[in-house]
Amino acid sequence: FFFNVEEREMKKFRRNKFRDHSPDVDSDLSDTEDDPDLIQRRRLAAALMWFIRTKLQPQVLRACLRTLRILSRDRLALAPLETDDALMTFAHLGGLTSLPMTSDASEGKEAMKALCNVIYNSQRAQERARSEGENKYFTFLTGRLTNRLPLQERGVSLLTSALEQCLSVKWMDVNEVQSDPTAPPVRKEVSEKAVEILKTLFNVTHDAHRNEPDEEECALYRRLAAVLRHCMLLSCEGEELDVELKGHAVNLLSALPLQCLDVLLSGRLSTSSVEWEGLNMDCVRSLLQFLERRLDAGHKLKEKLTPVLNLLTESSKVHRGTRHYLKQQILPPLRDLSLRPEQGTSVRSRLVRLMTHVDTDIKHCAAELLFVLCKENVRRFVKYTGYGNAAGLLAARGLLSGCGPYHQSQYSSDSDSDSDTEEYRHAKGRINPVTGRVEEEQPDPMEGMTEEEKEAEARKLIWMFNRLSRDKIIQPMGVTAEGRLAPLYVEQRVRPLQEQIREEDSEEDLDE
Repeated sequence: FFFNVEEREMKKFRRNKFRDHSPDVDSDLSDTEDDPDLIQRRRLAAALMWFIRTKLQPQVLRACLRTLRILSRDRLALAPLETDDALMTFAHLGGLTSLPMTSDASEGKEAMKALCNVIYNSQRAQERARSEGENKYFTFLTGRLTNRLPLQERGVSLLTSALEQCLSVKWMDVNEVQSDPTAPPVRKEVSEKAVEILKTLFNVTHDAHRNEPDEEECALYRRLAAVLRHCMLLSCEGEELDVELKGHAVNLLSALPLQCLDVLLSGRLSTSSVEWEGLNMDCVRSLLQFLERRLDAGHKLKEKLTPVLNLLTESSKVHRGTRHYLKQQILPPLRDLSLRPEQGTSVRSRLVRLMTHVDTDIKHCAAELLFVLCKENVRRFVKYTGYGNAAGLLAARGLLSGCGPYHQSQYSSDSDSDSDTEEYRHAKGRINPVTGRVEEEQPDPMEGMTEEEKEAEARKLIWMFNRLSRDKIIQPMGVTAEGRLAPLYVEQRVRPLQEQIREEDSEEDLDE
């Protein structure tokens, strides 16, 4: 029976074989016309397309759709999948038509993946999808995969509406969603659907922050940001789904233009709101809590941390209230100076530890956030992190000398609440600037030595450094007038023969 179905479907598309293909595809197909494996893949695709139109058990339908999803990756075997009937079948199973769905969420997801593959790989399928002018979903899908349509037609408005409908959003104002802290957690199937919409939205808007949006685009992005703010304040059934939903919301927020993120602070204040300088900080607090959860992640740190670190950094640069609140939470006034900045369990300690991470991106993002919270003030930055931890960012910016071409003009002229505590003022003179803590007093190693002995030890130390540098074991570095690291070259001079002999003798002693 299955073989007869294959033959019937193959005859149907053989009558129009390659009729609508472009010349490039024709040449590729003609070159492999006699390939038995390719013929079998086409026959299998044709049979499965007929099979999924019948009433099947869910497990059988899911298996067929998974097989078609794999087959749809083959550009040469797409002939049975790019017909009008095949495209509409996929669209119907994926819920893109006005007809009632006959599949559940997992089967619809498989159908959508197969449809995306077909439209992406087939120019003929793209043309057919565009011809479905009455179906806005086809218009969006084609635009998303070919990236040729304007912003609004690429689905921002459509997908934002879908996300609103999925989460049952209720609007209080133009860009303000009504939030209910007592609402029950979002159900699993709803959060899974919202995650898929957020993924698609990110693909559409991933480069939006690089562009200068016009008024119409700003209105779209602000509405989307308001819905994402609502996502950050929701709770889902299960911690894993909750983290996943918020993670995709953060990814999408980091892709939006910064000037459109002011809606994150524009919520109305209530008795349960976090208020700071007259602004609603509920969303910023949620972002900070999300950062703390991600800091505890043991793997994939780069993937999990860089989006939220970048979002908080950029938001702190342009929104004074966000910076003030985050500084108070992450960099409170110093009190315990017995520990190094990287020791402890506070957010500051964990971020300082990341400043020496082996991954350059993680190291840069963590240091950049703390530097911005210090208003890019080198003295304040070293105070909270220690010179040793701060050296990487300062070297990259040419600020190792303590001053340089950093720009504070982008920040407000107000003075942050950075008053020193009584504990800090009392111990300030004993703080080691490199480690950032009060070190225990060590005995003077030169105590009891004469001036001649001290000078001899200094010359011996210089000679040892010269020898290591000459043998290219180490490269001494120094700070230039511009505040950047540069190699130090010790000028060689001609020495008397007696001094050279004494040096050779001392070398033998050191070797022994």
